[in-house]
Amino acid sequence: MVKKMNEIRVFLVDDSAVVRQVLANVLNSIPDITVIGSAPDPIFALKKLEQDWPDVIVLDIEMPRMDGVTFLKKLMAEHPIPVVICSTHTVKGASATMEAMSAGAVDIITKPTVNLKGFLQESKALMANAIKGAAQAKMARVQNLVAKSPINIEATKYVVPLKAMAETTDRVVAIGLSTGGTQALESVLTRLPQTSPGIVVVQHMPEAFTAAFAARLDSVCQISVREAKDNDRVMSGVVLIAPGGMHLLLRRSGAQYRVEVKDGPLVTRHKPSVNVLFRSVATAAGNNAIGIIMTGMGDDGAKGMKELHDTGALTIAQDEASCVVYGMPKEAVKAGGVDGEVSLLSIPELIINSPNRVLFLKSLKA
Repeated sequence: MVKKMNEIRVFLVDDSAVVRQVLANVLNSIPDITVIGSAPDPIFALKKLEQDWPDVIVLDIEMPRMDGVTFLKKLMAEHPIPVVICSTHTVKGASATMEAMSAGAVDIITKPTVNLKGFLQESKALMANAIKGAAQAKMARVQNLVAKSPINIEATKYVVPLKAMAETTDRVVAIGLSTGGTQALESVLTRLPQTSPGIVVVQHMPEAFTAAFAARLDSVCQISVREAKDNDRVMSGVVLIAPGGMHLLLRRSGAQYRVEVKDGPLVTRHKPSVNVLFRSVATAAGNNAIGIIMTGMGDDGAKGMKELHDTGALTIAQDEASCVVYGMPKEAVKAGGVDGEVSLLSIPELIINSPNRVLFLKSLKA
């Protein structure tokens, strides 16, 4: 089959004929996306895929004969290809989906147990973002992240040499990520000690999956990682992750920082939105904050990072060479809100040392 210019060819693997049909109809209605085939389970899928490999696979988790995680691991080992997980809003589904993300899937879309057609039509824009972002994913970078090189903070060679800073003990680190972000964030957080400054995170992820994501990270990190709850305190050694379907904001409460978890409209096509988080950090913490924008599709976070930058906060973007998708960092750089770009492996040391902008810029010139 001849591929059209800019066409993203998608293959669906789901044991529900109804889901396959509705997904195909919705995806085929999106410009530049074409569903080239489908299969009810991975065994059938492999036979079809050998004849014509797509650009992106949309994969269910719970299927007969071979589950989605096992199939994903087989793909990553034998034919690395961008995979978007299509999972239900269930505890079991969320746990398995997090295992799939750790194994190399690059994004998640959800399917409900009722009103499937209406739900998917409403989620059309989110599905378009997920598929288009996945199509841009650098699979070699995903494979490196999945391989999980041994963690040794002292032995890791960083691009930016910095000296520890003791001017303040109440720094706040705000991180925004999207496509490819689950593996990248795990790479960063597993390299942080318990003495790291408080961290707030927006990872674009559907509702009901962020709790499982936080629990998985908490199980492999020295620092504490949890899904944020309204009025949680931001403090050293703790990472608060925005709940899916809710915005996360930073607020100053006396001498402390706390978070606000609130509903609201989509901002920059997302909820939670990186722009919402960064703007609130700019207001509440100003130059006492560090903003970090990492791998992801789109421009969410670019305007918020510029606002952070203008308050005197240090603003960092993950560099193109280490990004799975160099979209969000690129847009933040274009907006003029980034002090410098660093590799993924440089980010943990920046967080540990928490330099201000002056020290960071001096280190670049050193």
